[in-house]
Amino acid sequence: MELNEVGPGHSEGNDFNTETNTKTKTEIKAEIKEKVSLTDVTVDNFDDVVDLEVLEDQKDYVADNTYSLAESKYYPSYQPRAITYENKVVGFLMYESMESENKPNEYDIFRLMIDHRYQGKGIGRQAMKLLLDEINRNENVERITICYEPKNPVAKGFYASFGFKEIGIDDDGEMIAEINYGG
Repeated sequence: MELNEVGPGHSEGNDFNTETNTKTKTEIKAEIKEKVSLTDVTVDNFDDVVDLEVLEDQKDYVADNTYSLAESKYYPSYQPRAITYENKVVGFLMYESMESENKPNEYDIFRLMIDHRYQGKGIGRQAMKLLLDEINRNENVERITICYEPKNPVAKGFYASFGFKEIGIDDDGEMIAEINYGG
């Protein structure tokens, strides 16, 4: 499983600049919150999702969106979502319920990417908040897991800020982190 939103050296912040922007950080965050949404991937936005790109130094951290969308057609538990900002597709994520593995109260997030032109604006952070809200609308959620490259400190900090705790390395050499509501 490959996952990451930003690669080493890139931050998940915003474009706040006190010299050129009169808006406060709080105002910018509120605007981002209002303008970001998760939508189903459909025939109308499929090409937009496929065309998303990360920076060259991030490509080893992110699975190809075309491959991910193909997977979602063969694995019914996979839930692909387009991330939109001002109604424009700017990112992609995918998660699944682990019900097919007899873990009905567990979810695995295994894709999250923001197009390089929209990174650093807080869009990924808001998308993750929306995703966690979407997952937690299900009954009796006990555990949410995510995997990332252990050599990626940006991913580690990003996911830790949502409460994910590292629990070990998987068979593919990726760090597993979880939010465990069950204890």
